[in-house]
Amino acid sequence: MRTAYSVETVRNAERELMARLPEGALMQRAAAGLAAACAEVLGRVAGRVYGSRVVLLVGSGDNGGDALYAGARLARRGAGVTAVPLTPERAHGGGLTALRRAAGRVAATASAGELIERADLVVDGIVGIGGRGGLRPEAVPLADAAARSRAAVLAVDLPSGVDADTGQVRGAAVRAELTVTFGAHKPGLLVDPAREYAGSVRLVDIGLPLPNDAAELEALQHADVARLLPVPGAESDKYRRGVVGIAAGSARYPGAAVLAVAGALRGGAGAVRYVGPAGDAVIARYPETLVSDQGPKRAGRVQAWVVGPGAGDDAGTVAEVLAAEVPVLIDADGLRLADAGAVRDRTAPTLMTPHAGEAAALLGVAREEVEGARLASARELARRYGATVLLKGSTTVVAGAEGGPVRVNPTGTSWLATAGSGDVLSGLAGSLLAAGLSARDAGSVAAYVHGLAGRFAAGGAPTGAHDVAEAIPGAWRDVARVG
Repeated sequence: MRTAYSVETVRNAERELMARLPEGALMQRAAAGLAAACAEVLGRVAGRVYGSRVVLLVGSGDNGGDALYAGARLARRGAGVTAVPLTPERAHGGGLTALRRAAGRVAATASAGELIERADLVVDGIVGIGGRGGLRPEAVPLADAAARSRAAVLAVDLPSGVDADTGQVRGAAVRAELTVTFGAHKPGLLVDPAREYAGSVRLVDIGLPLPNDAAELEALQHADVARLLPVPGAESDKYRRGVVGIAAGSARYPGAAVLAVAGALRGGAGAVRYVGPAGDAVIARYPETLVSDQGPKRAGRVQAWVVGPGAGDDAGTVAEVLAAEVPVLIDADGLRLADAGAVRDRTAPTLMTPHAGEAAALLGVAREEVEGARLASARELARRYGATVLLKGSTTVVAGAEGGPVRVNPTGTSWLATAGSGDVLSGLAGSLLAAGLSARDAGSVAAYVHGLAGRFAAGGAPTGAHDVAEAIPGAWRDVARVG
């Protein structure tokens, strides 16, 4: 599992480690890892380190020092390295000395544009993890020049101008193709919009003593998901495997019911019961579905419900499902129709799955505010409703009802931004709830498998929600092979 830690936790760990190490040793560890990553990039873009051209954009913090010491290592290997300190009087003195001793150069910001234009690699060491807000005005032209150039851009610890703790970008920021981060991932490297600025992320282990229970974020990997996937035992029957109820669809949106059922049938539960006005469409496509038109209370035994996809204005069905004493997933129209008090009063687990627009409506804010602060928005929804919240989007995050680390899904793809994809996800997650997973695990596993299925279905080309549902078994097998 990949974990991310807050700036405060990382800083505390750094202080604890530095107290046990010789002065400057921790920075040398970071610089060694940074120089190795730079050398790899130079090997790709310039063919070798010797004779390549490197520009260091250096701020006044420790990551400026990291960049300078790494630059000195590259200069000793024959690279032409030039540092451009934004505030020369505050630049890291030891780093500048090391660079000059290695035959590196120091240039004024006035000549930075020309240097960047001719560079093979630009190293962003302007602002460290303690930075807040966008780039300062004097740094913006340098970031713009790097973006226009043919040079590869590598960020030290995280791209300057992004918020390490929240992933927010409140102004101009550096766009990197690779970010080399030290000791631990920072939340902003895993969550959009900041993640988009970070490019690929490489973690350099510098020996930080991080507490196991202090992670802010978790990102499941194949092995983690494989351990959570429900597997039927020798004594299993369809009821022991779990039965999921789907209360979805309407005369106007029958397809939502079909797609939610499609996701549910591939999610590990033993049976799927459908309740709603789209029974004919569902049974025509999936004859194994148990269809009822008598409402949720009379549908028969279920271990979890999914309510809301394509439901229109059927508030009665939503209220009836919320009264059930089993786990409930609320999606789409159900989010709008659900009474907040009824959700908070539930004793069984509740999983809400809004996209940014739906989350914004529930929070009473603009959609852009949710998209710019995904972690805070998911946490606030979970707090207000006493529910686990899966916030869909470019970075899907899962915030637990009881707090704790937010889970970030690493498998998403922009090809999943297609009508009906969320209905498939809801059915899949509901089936996992019925199979016995917690709301947090069901949401996280469903998002992971759904994202992988989206990649498989698309294969680099447009795809539809039905194709995503069809690709779930392949994604499931791909994950299960690791277990």
